[in-house]
Amino acid sequence: MPFRLTYGVDAIIPVKIGEPSPRLLLGGIEEVVEKDLVDEAREMAHLSETALKQRMALPYNAKVLKREFEQDDLVLRRNDIGAPTPGEGKLTANWEGPYRMKEVIGKDTYKLERLDGKEIPRTWNSSNLRRFYS
Repeated sequence: MPFRLTYGVDAIIPVKIGEPSPRLLLGGIEEVVEKDLVDEAREMAHLSETALKQRMALPYNAKVLKREFEQDDLVLRRNDIGAPTPGEGKLTANWEGPYRMKEVIGKDTYKLERLDGKEIPRTWNSSNLRRFYS
């Protein structure tokens, strides 16, 4: 089947060298029929590939945690993002904050500010943020 999808014809192994194969005897009629079958086989392979990808994506997407925040929500941000603070080791907290959502820039992209109103200089992705419950 893969040979047929790649080259457009079935692989032929002649029984005896010197005897023409049935395909060669029939000539052009067989070739036209085979070209139609190749297109059909490619379409069937494409459909089965799409179905397999969808079946694999459903369980994966069911486990993904969707994090959506709105303006003025309180969040914690991941501590290991950005430049490391000198003197901190592996026993430091993994999350720092709380911070306030200043602005929703785009899909999963947010601008943060401290609770006193000072803006954090960069944007943050929702994968690096967690909702803070007080």
